[in-house]
Amino acid sequence: MSKITTVPETIANPDVAAGVAQFLSPVVVDLTAIVVNGKQAHWHVRGANFIGVHELLDTVVAHAQDWADTAAERIVALGLPVDARLSTVAAKATTPQISEGFQQSDRTIAEVIALLDAAAVSVKTAVDELDDLDLVSQDVAIEIARGLEKDRWFLFAHISQ
Repeated sequence: MSKITTVPETIANPDVAAGVAQFLSPVVVDLTAIVVNGKQAHWHVRGANFIGVHELLDTVVAHAQDWADTAAERIVALGLPVDARLSTVAAKATTPQISEGFQQSDRTIAEVIALLDAAAVSVKTAVDELDDLDLVSQDVAIEIARGLEKDRWFLFAHISQ
């Protein structure tokens, strides 16, 4: 009987897996921060366009959750663990905090855009660094970048003049 390993050497060597984890783990952390803070914003948004923004924030949160899952699963598929516990996210996320309590929709949108912009920095780093390391993992980062830009556009459309 042959020995079955977590990840065959033909898929990734340990150095590649470590590099992927180095660049996708911050993406997972930042996206998880968007999930938590985006829900906070969703619950506390106020204003004339409440329902549209309230529902859009749910979509942004769902996307961030899906992308965090995709990035985390890529790391795990290469044989390494991921740490996205809330204590880790609180300590390592590069995203800003959002205001507490109720906020008018224009402020809420601006704060959520700032979350997306901060996460986009870690995603861009992953895209750039994974280019020479692992193209499959880079594709994950590119997919996330594309989605963050689209969600940002949808949010910005609510406050642009």
